[in-house]
Amino acid sequence: MFNDSGKIFDLLDNGVGDIAVLVVGDVMLDRYYFGEVKRISPEAPVPVTRVTHEHATLGGAGNVANNLSRLGCKVLLAGLAGEDEARGRLNGLLADAGIDGTGLLTDGRPTTTKLRVLGGHQQMLRLDFEDSRPVGGKAETGLKSFISQTVGAGRVQAVIVSDYAKGLCTQRLCQHIVRECAAAGIPLIVDPKGLNWRKYAGAPYITPNLKELGEAAGTDPANDDRAVKALADKVRKRYNIANVIVTRSEKGLSVLSNQPAVHISTTAREVFDVSGAGDTVAAVLGAALAAGIELIDAAHLANLAAGIVVGKLGTYAVTRDELLDAAGREGGQQRKEAGK
Repeated sequence: MFNDSGKIFDLLDNGVGDIAVLVVGDVMLDRYYFGEVKRISPEAPVPVTRVTHEHATLGGAGNVANNLSRLGCKVLLAGLAGEDEARGRLNGLLADAGIDGTGLLTDGRPTTTKLRVLGGHQQMLRLDFEDSRPVGGKAETGLKSFISQTVGAGRVQAVIVSDYAKGLCTQRLCQHIVRECAAAGIPLIVDPKGLNWRKYAGAPYITPNLKELGEAAGTDPANDDRAVKALADKVRKRYNIANVIVTRSEKGLSVLSNQPAVHISTTAREVFDVSGAGDTVAAVLGAALAAGIELIDAAHLANLAAGIVVGKLGTYAVTRDELLDAAGREGGQQRKEAGK
């Protein structure tokens, strides 16, 4: 339930266009080949897929940026991409979405690309084109400079780090971002990956899923409120992270801080594909916090957005109209319950 539904609706109706957010992270191109399967290959015991159409979209940190753009925010994107055909496709998608990609640098690696083959609604094969070595040298210096200039000049009201463990989010770069955001007094939201959370130390907001939280705490967690709170408190103290916002699949989302824990039930009606839901949570949370929405209301809004996304097939960015409609239903239910 929203504590200040009026502010939420005002944001979605009128205020998103004034918000600018910088997304830093592992940018990807997601490509899909859709087809139909009617026979097995005579060459090997594998299905033959007759491709009927192709689709490409922004993935990884690009999906976070795309979510923000579809909400109506101004978006700047910083990361790495190659000098290849996939980069051309990526640039076209960024231009179509109105995303500023001047922070996309190159260091000799290819554009990270995930290619999926689907027969009907069933994913049959995925091919990954990537080089995950840590960024360094000239590219890292260039990224630090771009981030400092963007944040220091007051061009953005929030920063989101989208770490997909593809080499961009090194400890040096992440700690540089933590310092820059602290100095500017703006929210920093980290969507983490991997075991090394030292690189996120001092970040005010972090949005792991349950598995990622367990990895950071060194355990396999049960998906219940008490266990999640205990793990979140452990990593908050260990890494000096003020707020842990945990996505918990069918259990929804939990907000753990130095205040009483808040557990928010899922809103998903039907789940087709959970890929990209974490991107949506980080994006909506970042936009809401940048607009001055209180954390619990921002988390409720992010949870509503995730409920929309998991009902879609493939990488999907939620629109402002979809989120406004979902918030309206939530507000209507809230008013109904208040009148009982």
